[in-house]
Formats: sequence, C-alpha cells, structure tokens
Amino acid sequence: EVQLVESGGGLVQAGGSLRLSCAASGFTFEEYVIGWFRQAPGKEREGVASIRISDGSTYYSHSVKGRFTIPSVNTKNTVYLQMNSLKVEETAVYYCAAEFRTVVADPLYWPYFSNWGQGTEVTVSA
Repeated sequence: EVQLVESGGGLVQAGGSLRLSCAASGFTFEEYVIGWFRQAPGKEREGVASIRISDGSTYYSHSVKGRFTIPSVNTKNTVYLQMNSLKVEETAVYYCAAEFRTVVADPLYWPYFSNWGQGTEVTVSA
C-alpha cells in the first residue's frame, strides 16, 4: 500500500523559510515521480515542484523557481521541499504525491498523480 506522509508545515513570516518532508513507503521509490502541490482555500490545486527519482530531474513552477528547491540529496524514501522567501499568498495546504514515472506526462499537473499524502498546512503571515 502506497503511503505518503508530509511534515514540516507551520507558521512563518513573509520572507522566511520552511522545509517540508515527504516520507514514502509501499512502492519502488526509484520508479516514481514525487510531486509537491498546494491548494489555497477557494483556489485550484497547483503544481509547485517535482522530482523524477530515477535520474534526479527536478521541475519547478514559474512562481517558485529560484526560491523553492528539491535538494539533490534526499534521505532514503524521503523527499524534501526547501521553501525560501515565502510570500503571504503562498499560504496553502501542501501535498506530496507519487506516480509511476511512465504515467506522468507533466510532472507539475496534479491529475497525473494517483497517490496523495494528507497534506501539511503552511501559513505565511505578513
């Protein structure tokens, strides 16, 4: 059974940093794409960043490029999202998701992902 558990969310001031973690189990980690998505109240879910585990390729949305990073070194079966220079409008529930690499045509498009964590809340205050 695929399990994804996010942690690391919380309250941070604008301009601050947080590091989210996604602990994965129940599947062959190296065969998957792990994505980070977020959803603010009343808004659509959007892709933030993702990594193809097999070769370490990373993908970032335009809005977070240069501020958010998936480190190249992740502990076994855990993917991190380092978020710097956070903005108030980035307050949202952040989810990690996993999908087999050959299924994912667009690593930032959430409908391609069928396995989801419960989410972790990030609140950025002014």
